[in-house]
Amino acid sequence: MASKYCIIPCLVLVVVAGSVRSLGEDLDRPLVGPPGSPVQLADSDPGLMKAVLFAEERYNRGTNTMHLRKVSKIISATKQLVKGIRYTITVELSNTQCKKSSMLRTCDFYPEPHKLKTEVCVFEVWDIPWQGSSTLLKQKCQPAAESITKETNSVDDLVAPTSQALQESVELLGMFKEFMVKYNKVYSGQEEADRRLQIFHQNLKTAEKLQSLDQGSAEYGVTKFSDLTEEEFRSIYLNPLLSQWTLHRPMKPATPARGPAPDSWDWRENKAVSSVKNQGMCGSCWAFSVTGNIEGQWFLKNGTLLSLSEQELLDCDKLDQACRGGLPSNAYESIETLGGLETETDYSYTGHKESCDFTSKKVAAYINSSVELSKDEKEIAAWLAENGPVSVALNAFAMQFYRKGVSHPLKIFCNPWMIDHAVLLVGYGERKGIPFWAIKNSWGEDYGEQGYYYLYRGSNLCGINKMCSSAVVN
Repeated sequence: MASKYCIIPCLVLVVVAGSVRSLGEDLDRPLVGPPGSPVQLADSDPGLMKAVLFAEERYNRGTNTMHLRKVSKIISATKQLVKGIRYTITVELSNTQCKKSSMLRTCDFYPEPHKLKTEVCVFEVWDIPWQGSSTLLKQKCQPAAESITKETNSVDDLVAPTSQALQESVELLGMFKEFMVKYNKVYSGQEEADRRLQIFHQNLKTAEKLQSLDQGSAEYGVTKFSDLTEEEFRSIYLNPLLSQWTLHRPMKPATPARGPAPDSWDWRENKAVSSVKNQGMCGSCWAFSVTGNIEGQWFLKNGTLLSLSEQELLDCDKLDQACRGGLPSNAYESIETLGGLETETDYSYTGHKESCDFTSKKVAAYINSSVELSKDEKEIAAWLAENGPVSVALNAFAMQFYRKGVSHPLKIFCNPWMIDHAVLLVGYGERKGIPFWAIKNSWGEDYGEQGYYYLYRGSNLCGINKMCSSAVVN
């Protein structure tokens, strides 16, 4: 326990002793640049030029000034690969002599300094090249101080220490300390702790963006994954095989539901869902999704709710790759070949692949076949209400910082073809007029709403409709 707290005083010294200027810069840039971290750009970078022109156009569209304003100086620029390219650009914007209504190709700046009315602006532009789309995520401008308008090549002159910046730094450190204590975080040393603090700070900004752009009622913020980069989170907890469509085995289509879907349904209320489990630092979501489905099917056919073994699949399923990912269609086939699943008690979870220790005498549940559901959400809802919880998969980008509510991220955050996490659909309904899917996750009860994630229903969001399947128990 002592080792956990020894890092905190060191961090306080680092933050308070360092200048606010260096804090502001360094917290935005990891000391050790992992894949996906911000990369500094030269002013001549073609992608940066495109992002600057886009930000200029959106800025001018949103103001009621008579004259066009253009970038007169690029102070700093970075890009980050996150489901596209995110540009963070700090620039000086100044008045030109062109009126907005003019169609001139070139616009000169005012020669008189007092007419330039220069502002310093921070823009964040999200560019999705394969979709041909760009989005302005952030625009924050303020008049340039006198120290900025004079000729200088020093960025230091642009960032004067302020009491507000110092207060923000202290607040950040307090949040990080609280995060470490709450989630029992222990780091290998000061260098690692500093890096995690920087990642934590960047993730707070990502959560803020998700929050500001969410179209549902979700709350995003600090979670137990807040000290991980997106790449670390994906490699540890998610399942890249799900989006490799060429690996998917064809499955028999499910018989459609006999009637339309009721307004709402929840298999938890019908005792067909076991308690939330935790896959740990292992990409075994596929196994938890499938066992959850089979637990529901077995209950509906036999009246007994069992907690079935995911570890058996990690060890004995020769079609999948244990913690490196798997496919529900493979898992069903492996369970049929093995002869069934043992219980969690008889074959307990370790979170890493071991030698197969399956015993047919201990089989507690079996399946006869498996089926693939329709990709129509209304038909999925009807089938679920009639037949039990459904194994599904989705793009989990917005899930890293999800805390509660109905999540409805923009499509740029949740490409429906980039599916990387398997979960269990247990029900659906509405909250204050917002339709949702109730999703049982496998990241423990300290994730989301007691281990559950609620996703907007009705627009095939995050690819939730693309991989719906179920075992069949006769």
